[in-house]
Amino acid sequence: MEAYPAKKNLQRYTVALFATVYRMKTKPSLKPRSDHASAVLRRRIIDGVLEPGALLAESAAARELGVSRVPVREALFALERDGLVEFSESGRAYVTELSPHDFEELYALRLALEPMGAELAAPRLRADLSALERNIQATRKAKTLKEVTRLDLDFHELVLEASDNSRLLKLWRSLRGELELWLGQLHRRHQINRLDTRDGTAGAHEEIIQCFRTAKPEACERLMRRHIQGWREWMPLSLQDHAK
Repeated sequence: MEAYPAKKNLQRYTVALFATVYRMKTKPSLKPRSDHASAVLRRRIIDGVLEPGALLAESAAARELGVSRVPVREALFALERDGLVEFSESGRAYVTELSPHDFEELYALRLALEPMGAELAAPRLRADLSALERNIQATRKAKTLKEVTRLDLDFHELVLEASDNSRLLKLWRSLRGELELWLGQLHRRHQINRLDTRDGTAGAHEEIIQCFRTAKPEACERLMRRHIQGWREWMPLSLQDHAK
């Protein structure tokens, strides 16, 4: 007779346990919220709304985005991995400030990765250049420098995707956030002519496409190397900024 109440209690416990597990499984995930917070903060950083060195307070961002502090914290960690956010020793988050030394490191890595990627990608791109051609069409129609910068980096990412080297692509993607941040800062600081930048970018990329269409992989490697070396011309402007 004493076993019956115990059995009944066990049944109640089992029902309660399954109900708890069900609630845990059906609870809305925080990931969509953190992804949204990350996307909003990323765009504001790239666009210069949040300037280099600006404090990113979790509580203020959470109130503005209508979420708790947890998704904001996860978003800040993700942006740190992309090089857009830095944490102080006290744990505060700030928008990354890129220096000329940072530029030199980014330049050296692009020069190591992208010519190699172009050579590896050449056979596949000769067979299908449609994605790169659509990118150039979009670049020629771009109405803002932000669009030009994004499409410029999209073009290079498409080339590396065609390399069929996942590790090479992963390394380059780890740089993309900082590359976009750097170019965006330069465009805003120096008010570079939008049409000149747009047409120059599209023209240089059309030359690369033509090389993929007709030349050997080794020639594509050399052209991409010269293309990246041309990016080095940005450096004097950056040095002038930091000298002021």
